[in-house]
Amino acid sequence: MQPFKIIATILSLSSSMLYSQNYKTSSTSKTGKEFPKVDIERRAQFKVYFPEAKSVILEGGDGMRNVNSTLIKDKDGFWNLSTSPLEIGFHYYWFDVDGKRTNDPNTELYFGYSQPTSGIEIPSGEDFFFEKNVKHGKIVDDSLDSEITKGKRNFKVYLPPGYGTEKFPVLYLYHGTGEDVTGWGKQGYIRNILDNLFEDKKAKEMIVVMDYGVALDPEQEKLPDDYPRTVLSTKNLDQIVVQELIPYIEKKYKTDGKKAIAGLSRGSYQAMFIGANHPGLFSAIGSFSPVIYEGTALQPFKELPVDNLLRSKHKPFFFIGIGEKEDKRFFDYNHIVTSYLDQNKYPYVQYKSAGTYHEWLTWRRCLYEFAQKIFR
Repeated sequence: MQPFKIIATILSLSSSMLYSQNYKTSSTSKTGKEFPKVDIERRAQFKVYFPEAKSVILEGGDGMRNVNSTLIKDKDGFWNLSTSPLEIGFHYYWFDVDGKRTNDPNTELYFGYSQPTSGIEIPSGEDFFFEKNVKHGKIVDDSLDSEITKGKRNFKVYLPPGYGTEKFPVLYLYHGTGEDVTGWGKQGYIRNILDNLFEDKKAKEMIVVMDYGVALDPEQEKLPDDYPRTVLSTKNLDQIVVQELIPYIEKKYKTDGKKAIAGLSRGSYQAMFIGANHPGLFSAIGSFSPVIYEGTALQPFKELPVDNLLRSKHKPFFFIGIGEKEDKRFFDYNHIVTSYLDQNKYPYVQYKSAGTYHEWLTWRRCLYEFAQKIFR
């Protein structure tokens, strides 16, 4: 995910002229806070108190790249910003305050870009990830001690509403670069998505393990944070999942032995790597916004063992999802994977999320579609 600066125009007007009555407080605002706000045309308003600041610039993630804003500092020290229409979905954002990255004190914080970061939700008109009056599952914290990374690994586990009465299949699910195990629960609304699907009988109830997407021992942590280290981390993760995590989950929780694996962005690579490396272990592989690391023009899958899928008698269900407005590189990765599967007549499902970038509405939609197609 790449941050973008929002072009601002400074106006010498009163803030009362800037703000409209047609705005509603964002769902990401803290309880009791009025801002940020969003109107039906997807324009956003922010009001932040930086009385000593000389410069305040709104910055954000992929979905905010084409945004312009007007900016007013009032006599009380509040900076009032009003934007042009934003793209639908969830967007990380922050302020550059005199050169220092600063979160919005009015909004909830979400772990993104490797640190707690402000977020804003621009409504798409969908409610599949809203909390509804249905039976609810729960998300619990868990951990294990890894011999492979020489330390404790924390993860989260979603247990479906019917947990305790029968055994369930397990989906192992990964987040993206710069995020952590809180992503799928907080930004991704996984509990609401699955609760609603199960209530409507659109998906089979399942356990979901939201594992941490970095797996390095103390010495490996010192390596440069680059693609080779990401591949090394993924290879370690492969060992952890098969040798440590799955045995732990199947011993502690009520599972029926069926397993699937999926992930977003960097997590898509990890899901493809682990799933393809063990085609007999997983019945489904989900790649949301696919990424390929360390490939070359002649060997695009140099560090991704997709050939195993062709050689194996097991043929996991393959799902590939991508946002309609994602960067060209993600479409290039998507094309490499789908072309390979087409050439080798390996069946898969391609899903495109209408009007979304490399952000959480894309991945919520991918999960919604993927969950309906597995463990059937």
